[in-house]
Order: sequence, then C-alpha cells, then structure tokens
Amino acid sequence: MSHSSTAPPLTSSTDASRLTKGTLIAGLLAVCLAQIGLAIPATLNGLFQSDLHPVGAQLTWVSDAFLLPVAVLELTFGLLGDLFGRKRLLVAGAALIAAGELLSTAADGIHLLWAGQAIAGLGAAALFPTSLAVIAAGTTTHAERARVIALWAALLSTGGFLAPLLGGVTATYGSWRWAFVGVAVIAGASALVSAFLARDSRSPEGRGLDLAGQITVGLGLFALLYAIIQGPTDGWGSVQIVAAFVAAAVFLVLFVVAELRARSPLLRLDLFRNRAFAVASFVAVVGMFSFLGTAYSVSIRLGAVQDQPPMRTALAFLLLNGLALLLLPVTERLLRSVAPWKLLTAGLMLMAAGDFWAATLPIHTMAFPPLILPLGLVGVGFAVTVSSITASAVNTVPVPLAGMASATTNLLRDFGFTLGPAIIGAVALSRASTAFGASLHDSGLPGGLQGAASGILSEGGPLAVNAASEESPKLHPVHDMAMSALGHGYSIGFVVCGCAALVSALLALAALRGHGATDDEAL
Repeated sequence: MSHSSTAPPLTSSTDASRLTKGTLIAGLLAVCLAQIGLAIPATLNGLFQSDLHPVGAQLTWVSDAFLLPVAVLELTFGLLGDLFGRKRLLVAGAALIAAGELLSTAADGIHLLWAGQAIAGLGAAALFPTSLAVIAAGTTTHAERARVIALWAALLSTGGFLAPLLGGVTATYGSWRWAFVGVAVIAGASALVSAFLARDSRSPEGRGLDLAGQITVGLGLFALLYAIIQGPTDGWGSVQIVAAFVAAAVFLVLFVVAELRARSPLLRLDLFRNRAFAVASFVAVVGMFSFLGTAYSVSIRLGAVQDQPPMRTALAFLLLNGLALLLLPVTERLLRSVAPWKLLTAGLMLMAAGDFWAATLPIHTMAFPPLILPLGLVGVGFAVTVSSITASAVNTVPVPLAGMASATTNLLRDFGFTLGPAIIGAVALSRASTAFGASLHDSGLPGGLQGAASGILSEGGPLAVNAASEESPKLHPVHDMAMSALGHGYSIGFVVCGCAALVSALLALAALRGHGATDDEAL
C-alpha cells in the first residue's frame, strides 16, 4: 500500500536553499512513518476479525478510516505547508499519528479502533504531501529531483513492508496492540528528527485557503465511500445507500462549481483541458486502486479467510512493497533515462499479470510458495509504477504548473487508494454472500443448520460465517462452503484489480506516448 504527494515546481522562488542532509532524513523518515501507519492494519485483519468480531463491512472501514482523511485533506495540508511552513507540519503530523495509534491500542471494540485510525490518518494526510515537498524544495535539476523522488518512493515502500513485519512479529509474540505501540514510538522519533534537523520551507505565492472546496469534496467523498462500503450490508437499493449516492453526486457537483469560482482553488480544473494530463490522472487513480485493492485482497485471503499466521501476511507484503527498495538503483536510473509513460505501461502490465495469476489460486491452497510469483509480479510492477506516476503527470504540462499538476494527480491517486479496499471489499463480499447462499440452499444440510448459517450470514456477512463455522463444531459442515464462497469473491476482486491495471496500461500507452522529457533542458 502506498501514497504520493505534492512536490513544488523546480522554479519555486522561495525554496532556493539547497537540500540539507537533515531535511532529507526528516522527509524520508516521515513518509516511511506515514506508510507504516497506513499498512499496519492489513497484517492484522485476521486478528481484528477474531478479537473484535466486526460484522458486515466493519472490517473494511478499519483501512478506510485511515485512508479517508488522507484522500480528503492531503491537498489542504499541502496548501498549509506552502503558506505557513512545512517543518511544523512534519512535527504535527507525526504527533497525530502517535496519538491515533496509542488510542488504537486501547480499542476494546471496532468503533474505537476506527477513531484511532482516523486520527492517525489525519497525521498521514499532513506527512504524505509535506515529506515530498520539503525535500523537493531544494532540488534544482531534473536529475536531482529524480533522485529524491526515487528515494522518497523507496522509503514509502520500505514503510509498506516494515509495517507487516512489525505487525507480524508483535502479533506472533505478543498482541496486535503492540504493533500500534511500535508505530507510536517511530512517530515520536520522526517528530524529534523533524524538529531538530529539518530546514523549514514554504511557497506562499498565489496560494490561499479554499474552504468551500474542502467542505464539498470532503462530504462528497465520504458519502461516496459510505455508499460503496455499506452497499453489500445494507442493500444497494436501500434508502440510506441510494441517499448516500445522491448526496455524493450533489456535493461533488458543488465542489466543481466551487473550484471554478475560487480565487485559489484546491483543484485546478483547467489542467484537465490538457488531454494527456487528464489521462495521466485517470491512470493514477485506476492504477493505484488496482494496487491497494490487491493488497487488501491478499490481507483478507491470508488473515480473515484462511486464518494464516500474521508472519505469513508479512511475507506477502514484503513481496508487494519491499521490492521497491531493492530496485531503487534501477528505478532512479530509469527515471533519468526513460520516458515515464513507458515505465507506467510496463509497471501496470506487470501488476495486471500478477493479479490475473493470483485469481487462479484455489482458496483451500494454504501453502505460501504459489503466491510468490504472482505477488512478486505485482510488487515489481508497483515499484516501477509508483516512482513514474508523478513524473508522468508533471511532464504533460508546462513547468509553471508542475507543482499544481503533481498535487492534483496525487489527490486523485489517493482517492484511488481509498477506493481500493472499498470497492474490492464490496465486490468480494457481495459475490461471496450470493455464492454461499446458493451453496447452502443446495447443500441438503438439516434445516436447523441452514437456518443458523443463514442467520449469521444475514447479520454479519460471509466473513462472520467463516469465522463462526471454524470455531463452532456444530457449524463445521458449512465451513468449506464459506471458504469457497469467499475464495470465489476475492478471486473476482483480483480479476477486477487486474482489469483496472490493464486498462490503465493501455491508456498510458495510447495517450501518453511521446510525453515526458528526460533531460534537464526540458525543465
């Protein structure tokens, strides 16, 4: 799981100071921290299911409670950094993550866990844009910027694989709560490093608050995510779900109106008149939706469905996120010498191949080796893709708009990340519920047993049936049916992710070909 954020243009007049080692260390540690906080719950989904007993879509909300503030507030925090200084946001963001994770350790129910993750998500919303902006502020050439983007992406991916290791070790030898304590400790260290080592920077020219845009986009995105996540549980035709979709449409239209009228808009809509930029933004949304949807499917398959040890999930996330660090020298060289659209196309094709392969693996296959190659393909594809997305967007517009182009693409990309667990969870759980209901009806099992299983399905969904049938001897006869139904649902989730990556790759190839200079003269 991964994010990206706002980098100022190379020509920023107020960021002329050279990048210091202290600032670089602070920025890289901050993005690593933010990504650790984002990825930690993925390793622990199985333990949340067995310990906190979430029902319906409640497990999906654990991930999206963190992701929603990032998607909604990242541009605002980037703006605040430009106006008031980035150093203080590095410190404040780390402090918020520490507070949220400590609250999560005290969770005795799913709702308190949501609250803790939402607070931590606020901190990550500050760190993701600020960490890149503060280190990019001192770059003056394309080669230098390519280097810090590659380093930033590598540390982001490092956080992505350190998180499951931290979760796996603490859950295996202690409690899942200690994983959140570990993140809080790292957050404290990040706050201190930023406070004492980072050099402050800002870019206030032409920037201003856009409250109307922030309120409307926040309400619109929340309503949309609520409808998508709760649809399988409440019913797609239910009053509350239909109302949520209508509210999302209304607020997003109001957001467009607000941005067209704003003096300093949160989102520069005129950028989308550039066809290549519009396509690059779409590729960012759909491609990163594919990656995070894949990661979410893997975490549910191994944890909540198969009840595998947390360290097994940690190994899976090493393949998904850890390869970016190993490939750092290659990625940096490619960013300097190869047009970003080529990297995007290749990376997304690898992700699609890995997803389609993963979809063929039977859910009753508990061994780990069959997962290595498909997840490795997704991991290599992601390593190539994540470093080239911002470059692709920026290189499709004139240099004076590079900072806003990066910010706009990152907002849309992070929305894609947020949609990953939401859409894949909705698709998989809906299909699993249908498949389990049909299997149960045709099973010939006693009426009392069918009624008990149907009641659990109606109240808690197929994940609850899977957990209950494994724990209760009288429900054991329906366990294989529940696992098979969930395997079917999440296999479809992998297919959806693969199709999304494939469509993004084809669009990048067709519409971005020829865009993206790779030499300093183009800057």
